[in-house]
Amino acid sequence: MMAEEEVNQLTYVPEVILKKRKGNEALAILRRKQLELGKHENKKRKLSEFKRPEQLIKEFRDKELDLVSMKQRGKRPRSVSRLPGCNLLFIIRIQGTKKILRNLRLNRIFDGVFMKVDEGLMEMLQKVEPYVTYGCPNLKSVKELIYKKGYGLINKQKVPLTDNIIIEEALGKYGMICIEDIIREISILGPHFKVVSKFLGPLALNRPTEGLQGKKQPYKDGGDSGDRGDQINELISKMN
Repeated sequence: MMAEEEVNQLTYVPEVILKKRKGNEALAILRRKQLELGKHENKKRKLSEFKRPEQLIKEFRDKELDLVSMKQRGKRPRSVSRLPGCNLLFIIRIQGTKKILRNLRLNRIFDGVFMKVDEGLMEMLQKVEPYVTYGCPNLKSVKELIYKKGYGLINKQKVPLTDNIIIEEALGKYGMICIEDIIREISILGPHFKVVSKFLGPLALNRPTEGLQGKKQPYKDGGDSGDRGDQINELISKMN
């Protein structure tokens, strides 16, 4: 009789532990299912990323044609790349992978940068016109872009502008101690515009749900690229 009681005591497991075990088993099953689903999705993704030979040939030919077009645009008279009616441009990359775009710091599609207008900039834009759209941002657009998308580049790392101490440490020697100072310097093209725009880095915009049709022809002809003038502000509001 004593032996039977000792066995019962040894085999008894508290209900709390049993519930915990059951919960752990359920989590383990769920985790296995998630891993299996992840593997399946990765396999589907890899298959969808596989490019057929004819697709690769088409992409190669498109790149060749783009290069030829860029060279032809570069040979146009300078009068074609006339200065816009403002001194500050906001430039958004919408397509393409070209060296000039990287020089403009537009490393990814839907990156946007503030640039000061001069003849050199307009010549560059003329060459890459099918891949960018640009225009004259108003103060409201500048303010909202910097507040919503702005960050500081410190030691090549992106740092959110959530604390004015970050701005003061980076730009205090130029008399700027808060985000409002950055907005003012950009909007009025102040003496330290180049330093501030480099500190901001490219702004990563959202893909617009509407407003872009994927056309490389100029905006004035019904396309997406090129000079939008004041209407760039409408596009900014959709992508910010």
